[in-house]
Amino acid sequence: MFNTQSDVVFVKGLKVEAVIGVYDWERAINQPILIDIALETDISKAALSDDVNDALNYKAVCDDVSAWCKEIKAELLEHLAGQLADRLIANYSCKTVTLSVAKPTAIAQADAVGVQITRHAPAAKSQNDALQDDTVPATDKTSSDV
Repeated sequence: MFNTQSDVVFVKGLKVEAVIGVYDWERAINQPILIDIALETDISKAALSDDVNDALNYKAVCDDVSAWCKEIKAELLEHLAGQLADRLIANYSCKTVTLSVAKPTAIAQADAVGVQITRHAPAAKSQNDALQDDTVPATDKTSSDV
């Protein structure tokens, strides 16, 4: 299903009604948007514990993505996809986000049109890199500090 060697938490076919489009008539209505999300993350702790508190909360992902779509009111699917990917990486413990964003009613002759993007979380600087770069102070940040 996914071309990865990492663990993936996914959402397929999330349906959101939101403002999307460049034309004046599109800015005045909500349109259906279909979203598929793949979050590459380590699920080993949840797999061992069988405890929901150790898992990435896909209900929260769906709720957040739905709210963000309504808040962003993008003109372009490309912009919406980029904003969603950035926010998912910032708010959830994942290394990589791949998502597709589609408009199923945009072209009558097609089931849907859309975009697919992949974004990676920024690599953390090592202590040595931080010491050499005097513009970034070296810190010892743990997951409990986040």
